[in-house]
Amino acid sequence: QLQLVESGGGLVQPGGSLRLSCAASGSFFSTYAMNWYRQAPGKQRELVAHINSGSTTLYADSVKGRFTISRDNAKNTVYLQMNSLKPEDTAVYYCNTVISGSYYWGQGTQVTVSS
Repeated sequence: QLQLVESGGGLVQPGGSLRLSCAASGSFFSTYAMNWYRQAPGKQRELVAHINSGSTTLYADSVKGRFTISRDNAKNTVYLQMNSLKPEDTAVYYCNTVISGSYYWGQGTQVTVSS
């Protein structure tokens, strides 16, 4: 059973930066496409960033130019570098992958952007 464990969330002032990490178990991490989602209170979960096995990336329009997704296959880890954070980025951030039609989620990490 694949496990995903996020870390790196916290409280940051507007304009600040955070780096989220998601560590995956298992031996086939390099073959997985990985996603970061977020869910703000009262809102639906939304896709923030995607990286495939070839490290091609996609971003939501709301984070383009501010967030960067990357992966380190040697460490079975995907990252989300978040710069120029805004209060509207406040949410629980989740790591996700889909393997053979099965969805895998981490437990989430809270990011709060506030002065």
